[in-house]
Amino acid sequence: MGSSLIMTSLGGFYLSFFPSFDLLQFLYAFWGFSTTFLFWSAMIKATRNWGGDNKQGKAFGFLEGGRGLVAASIGGIGIFIFSTLMPADIVEISFIEKKSAFQWVIISTSIIVFLVGLLVLMFLEELKQSEKENRVDTVVNNSFKTIIKVSRYPTVWMLIIIVLCAYCGYKVTDILSLYAAEIMFFDEVNAARVGSFQMYLRPIVCIIIGYAADKSSNSKWLLRGFITLFFGSMFFASGIIKAPLSSLFIFSVIVTGIATYGLRTLYFAAVKEGNIPYVFTGTAVGIISVIGYTPDIFMGPLMGSLLDNNPGIIGYRLVFGLLAIFSIIGSIASFRFKKLIKN
Repeated sequence: MGSSLIMTSLGGFYLSFFPSFDLLQFLYAFWGFSTTFLFWSAMIKATRNWGGDNKQGKAFGFLEGGRGLVAASIGGIGIFIFSTLMPADIVEISFIEKKSAFQWVIISTSIIVFLVGLLVLMFLEELKQSEKENRVDTVVNNSFKTIIKVSRYPTVWMLIIIVLCAYCGYKVTDILSLYAAEIMFFDEVNAARVGSFQMYLRPIVCIIIGYAADKSSNSKWLLRGFITLFFGSMFFASGIIKAPLSSLFIFSVIVTGIATYGLRTLYFAAVKEGNIPYVFTGTAVGIISVIGYTPDIFMGPLMGSLLDNNPGIIGYRLVFGLLAIFSIIGSIASFRFKKLIKN
């Protein structure tokens, strides 16, 4: 994790020199390696380690909520730096001055990432797991055999479906600000506030849901999350949410946000509950993520196509109707996951 953060920061320093488009593509490929290939599974494994036997919900709640809070904070820092370096008369500012101000935003962010990487290398240690967890007939010295072994766990495949359906919900929240502008007729400022509201709703929901799941079970709360997401998506799919019903719109945004962020908190917290041995955590997370995060590839173009080919509220109804279908599939997978654990 430390090496990944430092490599990512070095890419940021390179970005501050404003490379050409062709070199920028190589930089983003490098970041894909440094942030996803090296960092993601290790971070989930470290969080599972920190959560111990009984605090997985809390651990992943703080992880997901903290990610949202830090993203908002760093964004605020970037805006502060940018606005501070801009001249008083913003109308007369030149392209060179804008470029210089933005360059310092990139450098400042890269410094933060670099320092966090050093802190991780210095202070983050792997706690010893119980002997029961480590006493596994493992083949971790052979990566291919490990992948085959872990892919045979039925709970891994249920988690793949759960993550995929939940992440579709997360991607759909990207269009809520657009919905506010086009259907609710909010002005640009108030439409943007919808996105900011979701950002600050995230840490509150994640931490509360994490604590609640530790008192019960992650699988039960996953099922509740998908049921909530279904009702939230159906509010929008029904077509009843339109101007001037702003209160109903905000209520539906809150319901959808609670469900989406709650699911993001729980789906990797459920890895331990799925009886996947600790030594296989990284491999399991890798397998789950490869398929579970494919909405990053198809949901954007799919939503864009539905909205472009069906102008007005019809397109949004189709998008949220699709989300309702994913919610049903996720509910079935969560119920099946719960039964597998019980058996």
